Amino acid sequence: MSEEKDPEKKIIIDSDWKEQVRQEKENLKEEPEAEPSSPPLEPEPEPEVASAPGAGQFPPADFTLLISMLATQAFAAMGHIPDPATGQASKHPEVAKHMIDLLAVLEEKTKGNLDPQENAALESVLHQLRMAYVDSK
Repeated sequence: MSEEKDPEKKIIIDSDWKEQVRQEKENLKEEPEAEPSSPPLEPEPEPEVASAPGAGQFPPADFTLLISMLATQAFAAMGHIPDPATGQASKHPEVAKHMIDLLAVLEEKTKGNLDPQENAALESVLHQLRMAYVDSK
């Protein structure tokens, strides 16, 4: 526990980092702006992917969306949903089991912290997935 005996162990504290940041900011202010058309405080425009055919706005990020995403992956892995690229359904029981297990972990870790609708949705989806998994075997 004595650090004095080991000369190679040193704690280096960089107390100068704030000054370095300040100097970098000043240097940036002094340099001429390379792109005058893009002000630094303005947010970047949305990517073009959102305007592609079939693409829309993302739904709000919430717990039920997370449940739905994991359940969809599990159903697809059980062969209930075809692959959009090929149109063919394929079975991957190990992936389906993993998705169901992930939802079970969410159920365990969020116990007592969900509102009644979220809790009911999670229980229902888990029940449906487990029954579908047993039927697919």
